[in-house]
Amino acid sequence: MPSSIPSLPITSPSRQPLARPLLPPLSKSFPLSSCGFLDRSSNVKTKSIGFGWRNRGWSCLSSINGVVSNFDPSESGNVKKRNVVEHILLLKANVDITDVEEKDMLDSLYTSQYQMRGVIAVSLGRIEEHNADNFTHAVYMRFQTKEDLAKFYMNPYYSKVLKEHVMPHCYELMSVDYESEVEDDILPIFRRGEDFNYGVETVLLLSTTESAVGNATEDALATLKKLISDFRSIIVQATQGLNFNLKDYTYTHAAVIRFPSVDAFELFRESSEYKDMWRLKFQPITKKALLIHFSVDPVGTELM
Repeated sequence: MPSSIPSLPITSPSRQPLARPLLPPLSKSFPLSSCGFLDRSSNVKTKSIGFGWRNRGWSCLSSINGVVSNFDPSESGNVKKRNVVEHILLLKANVDITDVEEKDMLDSLYTSQYQMRGVIAVSLGRIEEHNADNFTHAVYMRFQTKEDLAKFYMNPYYSKVLKEHVMPHCYELMSVDYESEVEDDILPIFRRGEDFNYGVETVLLLSTTESAVGNATEDALATLKKLISDFRSIIVQATQGLNFNLKDYTYTHAAVIRFPSVDAFELFRESSEYKDMWRLKFQPITKKALLIHFSVDPVGTELM
């Protein structure tokens, strides 16, 4: 087991990673719980713990096949699910990017959803701490089907956004795509409603070893699913799955977890249950890992 997480190769030696003095460098050593520290100065609004999709007070969450979604405890029966496709785009911005250029880049990526069919949810922002791979910004998008995602990749408008608004300010991109399930309801599918207006978007990427014994990988992922369920009162939504993007296969698995606040994110990430899960289940089978998060603000305010 290596003592540090290896970095991705830099495709342009003449350009260096974006350096932000407010984002202190982190330990690169395992376990994953030490891959990053919270920026306690974050101005993300804090919500009370215990909420539901429909703002009905305290609610529970169900966990089925790697997905967590809220449901009213007064409702009986199984929760109907729908497949969704999750797309993660990670950027390495140039060190000399200006605030105006950064805003134009993120605005262009965010508003692309209004110019193309298939995108049903978007969140994006500046990663809030340094990471071993030197990624500086993250974009999350949701699609209904793999076919919608394929059309998105081939859309000339998206290619234009990348060419004119992203690549002039970034020296490397990486994409991860996976399929998962969410509750078959308009709010969780489209990530609409007050619960999704703001919070902390967390992305966990893993590359498992080829020598993992038996069902060790499946067991680790099942443990993560159970842990998310155990922390259901402080998680808005979570999905996880196998990366099917063959062009960018640095990471084999991915998870996206939305927390309502930095406090909720910290409670989850600093818990002994999370650290034990990583040490016992993931560290023995993981050759590379990345945990990043960024703030989400209501539409109409700053994107970052």
